Amino acid sequence: MIPDFQTLMLPFLKCVSDGKEYKVRDVLERLATEFAVTNEERKELLSSGTQAIFDNRVGWAKAHLKKAGLLDSPRRAMVVITDLGRQVLSERISRIDTRYLRRFPSYLEFQKASRKDNETEEEATDAENNMQTPEENLDKAYQRIRRSLASELLNRVIELSPAFFERLVVELLVRMGYGGSIKEAGKAVGKSGDEGIDGTIKEDKLGLDIIYIQAKRWKPGNVVGRPELQRFVGALAGQGAKKGIFITTSSFTKEALGYIPKNETKIVLIDGEQLAQLMIDYNLGCTTQQIYELKKLDSDYFGEE
Repeated sequence: MIPDFQTLMLPFLKCVSDGKEYKVRDVLERLATEFAVTNEERKELLSSGTQAIFDNRVGWAKAHLKKAGLLDSPRRAMVVITDLGRQVLSERISRIDTRYLRRFPSYLEFQKASRKDNETEEEATDAENNMQTPEENLDKAYQRIRRSLASELLNRVIELSPAFFERLVVELLVRMGYGGSIKEAGKAVGKSGDEGIDGTIKEDKLGLDIIYIQAKRWKPGNVVGRPELQRFVGALAGQGAKKGIFITTSSFTKEALGYIPKNETKIVLIDGEQLAQLMIDYNLGCTTQQIYELKKLDSDYFGEE
């Protein structure tokens, strides 16, 4: 389990307790070993995909220790313990966290500067006790908003007419890079009663291959089972096709998800949740309300020649 950034503070300080200058990367590696952070955990990223969670937490542990005056950065990407930091370690405390750091004037100044003008003392205390880094809190809020939007989109899609839903599916696939233009990309080839194929789309702009689409606008209670997929594969065989996409607004049974055709046919399954997430990713049926840019200090700019 990846430790939270406050749990990392004291071990970080102990890693540099001998007074030598250390590369931040070396301290990070030592902490990963100390806390038995696995390679898989080391690869876990923030939802933004811009940084590893463990690296982010180590970075914030370092930042808070610096703000309190327990660490210093004599050079870029280097850290060294301060006299105050040695004094703290001499007290043989069992934990350093944001509450402990409030005893240091420089840390109080940092908190005061970063606090919003209208923030209450209770809100400030809640933020202080939060074990997640600011990026993690931002990611969490973003994911809540995204899940709410996905639910709204899916509910709206279920209310659509079958014809509108088929057009939506084709437009989404075009935005994902299939088929070129909407006009050239897809076409309906039949309704229920023929061979079960709802439409086709070119795999690429040149039309070197055709992908068949089955789109089921079903309510969540109507789960797609293995028999439906077997019929779809049979319909593909009837068309001499080997590639298909089965999209539903509901979900697939465990048996359906585990179904692998014995021939060379390849099918991709997209359930309602995935469909809504793809619509968000490719801006279909939703618009951008607000953009926030997350910035950080450019160390290269302030580096000496």
